[in-house]
This record gives sequence, structure tokens and C-alpha cells, in this order.
Amino acid sequence: MKMHNPPHPGEVLRALCLEPLHLTVTAAARSLDVSRKTLSAILNGRAGISPEMAVRLSIAFGTSAESWLNQQLQYDLWHAERNKRSLHVKRLTAA
Repeated sequence: MKMHNPPHPGEVLRALCLEPLHLTVTAAARSLDVSRKTLSAILNGRAGISPEMAVRLSIAFGTSAESWLNQQLQYDLWHAERNKRSLHVKRLTAA
């Protein structure tokens, strides 16, 4: 089931993981073994959750990598569906 305007996974990460633990971006990035710039881009919706980042998050926060990837998929798909009219694709049919 598609969610209506799902939040970017970075928003979820900030609200449900970093803020409750009172983690700074710097401290979280250090724990995840990524740069502060990389984590900041995710938190601010400028970058998505990669499979590797999903695994890092699952280890750090005791979640599943699949849940992070699913959030990213739902976010990306919702935005792609909103812009599908701008795609110039023709339906293919059997000859």
C-alpha cells in the first residue's frame, strides 16, 4: 500500500533515532563510520539511504536494513509517481 506523501527517511532518522538519544550529527556520523557531510545530506533530504547505509543504521539502532530501504523506496516511488506525466513514455503492445 502506497503512503500519501511519505517523509524522507532522513526525517525519520532524526526524529526517531537521533533526537531521542540526544545524538548530534557529528556523534552519530562517528558511530556510523561515515562523514558528517554524508549523514547531514541524508538528514536534510539531499541524499537517500543506500543499501550500505541501511545496514549501518540497522546495526547502530537495532532496526532492520529492510525497513530503511523500504522507507527510501516509498519516498522515491511517491515522488516518481507525482512526476510521471512529465515522462514521455509510450505504452508498448504486442505486434
